[in-house]
Amino acid sequence: MSILVQKFGGTSVASVGHIERVARRILKARSEGHGVVVVVSAMGDMTDRLDDLAREVDYIKPESRRELDVLLSTGEQVTIALLSMVLMKMGCKARSYTGGQVRILTDSAYSRARIQEIDTTKLRADIEAGTVAVVAGFQGVDNEGDITTFGRGGSDTTAVALAAVLKADECQIFTDVEGVFTTDPRVVEGARCLEKITYEEMLELASLGSGVLHSRAVEFASKYEVPLRVLSSFEHLPGTLITNEDMDMEQPIISGIAFTRDEAKLTVLGVQDVPGIASRILGPISDANIEVDMIVQNVGADMSTDFTFTVSRDDYDETLQILKIVSDDIDAREVSGDNKIAKLSIVGVGMRSHAGVASKMFQVLAEESINILMISTSEIKISVVIAEKYLELAARALHSAFDLANDNGKLA
Repeated sequence: MSILVQKFGGTSVASVGHIERVARRILKARSEGHGVVVVVSAMGDMTDRLDDLAREVDYIKPESRRELDVLLSTGEQVTIALLSMVLMKMGCKARSYTGGQVRILTDSAYSRARIQEIDTTKLRADIEAGTVAVVAGFQGVDNEGDITTFGRGGSDTTAVALAAVLKADECQIFTDVEGVFTTDPRVVEGARCLEKITYEEMLELASLGSGVLHSRAVEFASKYEVPLRVLSSFEHLPGTLITNEDMDMEQPIISGIAFTRDEAKLTVLGVQDVPGIASRILGPISDANIEVDMIVQNVGADMSTDFTFTVSRDDYDETLQILKIVSDDIDAREVSGDNKIAKLSIVGVGMRSHAGVASKMFQVLAEESINILMISTSEIKISVVIAEKYLELAARALHSAFDLANDNGKLA
C-alpha cells in the first residue's frame, strides 16, 4: 500500500469548520487507496496565546524551558483529538497520538530539540488496519520521558521525519497558499507558483526568508530523499513538488527571490588588522547565543580594518551593547549600527552553468538607484543587504528583469 504523510498547519485547522475540511481531504486520499498518517499544528494562533500566558507569569527564562515545552505542546493535543473525533464521525477509523505516544525520541534541548529516533510500530499497525493515525506535530520526548518541542515550524519537521522512517511515497504540506512562489505574491503581483523546485533551492529560499517551509524540514527531506509537496488546504491544486534535481531537464537560471526585513547591520570601525581580531569581536556575540549572518571585512590603506556583520533585528540592541564593551578592549575607533536594512536574495541551480547573473542583478539595482550595502554569494544564490525602504521596489525590479513570471528565469 502506498503511504502519504499529510501535514496541516495552524491556519488549516483554525476552527472546527476548517478541521472538517481537512478531514474531507484526508478521506479523499484514503478513497484513492493510500494509507494516511496525519501531522497537525495547534489551531490558529493558539501557540502564540500559550506563549503569551507564559510571559504573563513573567517566567520566560532558560531554567523554565522544560515547563514552557510542557505548556506549548498542549496546543497540538487539542487539534489531534478534535480531528480524530471528526474523522470518526465521518465513518473513518482514527487514532490520535502525542509525540511521546508515537515515541519520537529527541535530545533534551528544550524548545529546539533534535529528533534521534522514531518508533513506527503503532503507525504501521494503524496503516495495516485502515486507521488514520493523527500525530501531534512539533514535539517528542527525551530519554527521561520529558516533553520536548522543536521550535517554530517544527510540525513540518515532524511530518518529514515520519515520512522518512515510514518510507512514504510523498509528504504533503498543506498551507494557506497554493505552493512555493517565485517570490512573495503580496509584494510582486506577477509572482508565479512553481511546479517543481529542488531541495537545494528550497533550502536556500527557506533559510533566506521564504516562510512556506521550515529549513530543518527541507534538510530532513533532502537527506532522506523524501518527495515533498506544498499544497493549498483550501483549493484542489497540484502545488509544488520539492525533489532531487532532474538532470534531464534544463533548469531555469533563477527559480525564486527571497527576502527578509528582520535584519540589522553592525560595524566596528578602525580595528587593528591582526590575527584573531575576528574571534575577539564575534566570540562575545556567540557567547550571548546571538546568530551572525553575513560578514564583511575591509582593510584600509593604514592597515586598520572595518568589520561589518548582520544579526536578527531582535538581537540588535543587545549586540550593540556587547560591541561597545568589545570595542574598548580592542581599541576600535567607533561602533555603528543600522536596524533599518533588509536582505534580498536570488536563488537558482541554473547559476552553476551561467555567468553574468551577479552583474545583471547589480545592474538592475543600480538602474533603480538602490545602493548595495553588503554582498554574499554561494553556488546557487546571491544575497544583498539594502535599505529596507527599497526592498519591495528591488524585489519587483528583479522579478521582472529575470522574467520569473514566465517560467524561464532568463538573463537576457
